[in-house]
Amino acid sequence: MGFKTNMLTRSLWVFHVSASPCNNCDIEILDLLTPGYDIERFGMKLVGSIRHADVMLVTGICNHKVSQKVKKLYEQAPKPIFVIGVGTCTIGGATFKSSYNREGAPLENVIPVNAYIPGCPPKPEAMIDAVVKVITALRKG
Repeated sequence: MGFKTNMLTRSLWVFHVSASPCNNCDIEILDLLTPGYDIERFGMKLVGSIRHADVMLVTGICNHKVSQKVKKLYEQAPKPIFVIGVGTCTIGGATFKSSYNREGAPLENVIPVNAYIPGCPPKPEAMIDAVVKVITALRKG
C-alpha cells in the first residue's frame, strides 16, 4: 500500500461540487457536519479547494454549462481522487431526466465515478456508510 493510500484510510478530505442540484442533497451533506452526525470525528473534513481533496462529492445533474467545470475540477484534483455521486440525479437524472440541457446523467458520462449513493435525497447515514465502504476498499488495496 502506498503512502498516499495509507494516509487516505485515516483522514479523508472532501470537496463538494454542486452540479445544478435541487439542494436537497446539499442540505443532507451539511447535516453531516452538525453535532448529530459529526463526521469530523472520523477524520473527514470538507475542504474549500479541490487541490486539497481526496474525495469529490458531486450532487445534481451536469448540464451543458456545468459539465465542463466539473471536468476541469476533476483534472485539477490531486490523484488519486475518489468521486462519489450523491443522489438520484447523478445516477439517472431523477426529475431532470427529460431536461433539454442534461449532459451528465449518469455522472460517468462526464468524469469517472467510484461510487454512487442513491436516494432523493440520500440520508446522512447512507453517506457515512458509503464513506466507510470507500475506506474499507482502500485498506484492502
